[in-house]
Amino acid sequence: MRIDHRVAMTLRQIMLMNFGFFGIQYSFGLQQTAINPIFSFLNADPGQLPILNMAGPVTGLLVQPLIGALSDRTWVNGLGRRRPYFLIGAIGCSICLFFYPHVTALWMAVLMLWLLDISNNTAMEPYRAFIADKLPDNQQPTGFLMQSVFTGLGITLANVSLYFFQQWIDGTSESGIPYWVYGSFYVGAVCSIGSVLISVFSTPEIQPSEEELAEMRAKPRGLIAAVSEIASAIKDMPKPLWQLALVYLFQWYAMFIYWQYVTLSIAKSVWNATPADKHGFEQAVGWTGLVNGWYNIVTFISAFGLMALARKYSAKQVHALCLILAAVALLIFPHITNKYMLFLPMIGFGIAWASIMGVPFLIAVAEVPKERYGVYMGIINMMIVIPMLIETVTFGPIFNHVLGANPTNAMMCAGVLLGLAAFFTLRINTKQRPAEASMID
Repeated sequence: MRIDHRVAMTLRQIMLMNFGFFGIQYSFGLQQTAINPIFSFLNADPGQLPILNMAGPVTGLLVQPLIGALSDRTWVNGLGRRRPYFLIGAIGCSICLFFYPHVTALWMAVLMLWLLDISNNTAMEPYRAFIADKLPDNQQPTGFLMQSVFTGLGITLANVSLYFFQQWIDGTSESGIPYWVYGSFYVGAVCSIGSVLISVFSTPEIQPSEEELAEMRAKPRGLIAAVSEIASAIKDMPKPLWQLALVYLFQWYAMFIYWQYVTLSIAKSVWNATPADKHGFEQAVGWTGLVNGWYNIVTFISAFGLMALARKYSAKQVHALCLILAAVALLIFPHITNKYMLFLPMIGFGIAWASIMGVPFLIAVAEVPKERYGVYMGIINMMIVIPMLIETVTFGPIFNHVLGANPTNAMMCAGVLLGLAAFFTLRINTKQRPAEASMID
């Protein structure tokens, strides 16, 4: 019989253990807001944007499950099981962020995005399992939603930094990338490694027993063994996780549409501009940073409220409500012509983003065994990136030939898909219960 060594942690300890998520999400914030404009500055066609973003879903599909399976079988004295991967990923991420704005051609920007995504996925995947490893069941809502807090904070600062540097730095590189973009990437390079180091040094991992270490060392090692473990875990995957996969199909397809086309949508609705109109489009890029920063401020704040809701109501009820708010937001958003009014629907979108980054993991950890947290967190990320991969190869033709190459229609399409995700969330048959009920039991 295994002994559960997890003990309750203070709020301060939970914040410190999750602080590395701040730097990781700062990097993702730049990817959401700055990468596609950089592609446009380098003369990419709007219809190419989905395929140019293939790095995210492909690296997530391959890297996160492998890292999850490998981390389940890892123990490094002095570092532990998950923290070695935080460090490796954060170092790679910092290097990529520093050099990214120096690209001089579209192919270079795409290649650098692949390297950045590999690093981000290496750092991010073990963080989900880290929460399940360390926190008792009744504190897991706080742990996962604290990641939403730092997601909101990191992405907010990334997006706001774009607008801030735009006001202070003039000029454009020979390749057409404004110099104000450089500042945000340099700050991200520092945040990525710095925040992860704080988590690594402040939060030790639970030392396995001699029996557990012996069992871990007896397992086959290497990539082949990791792939075999992933296949075995998929075969054994509980039905509620398959139902969650259907939710993720609609949810993440929609999110990828939003990130790719939000700048084009704002440029069209507010400035009546296209990427060919350099001045108007640059204004839209900066304002997109503020809009995305705002919804992540909402994420930062609302995550605390979701912690309370997750203690009283089931995870699927909380998540479905949040997805409905996001669906309504994106149906309204592209029709707003006043740039200041764009912030209003983003309140609902920000609440949903807080839920997306935390609440579904409560369903997952209730269904899978502790010793396979890592590999199942990687599989859940496969559920995230497969819809993104499908979007990258299908939405370009849909955008051009079905939606009339109109970013307004793209935003509305994303809203409909989020509504479908909410419907299927309520149909998940899970044994997950509110945290307050678990404490009573």
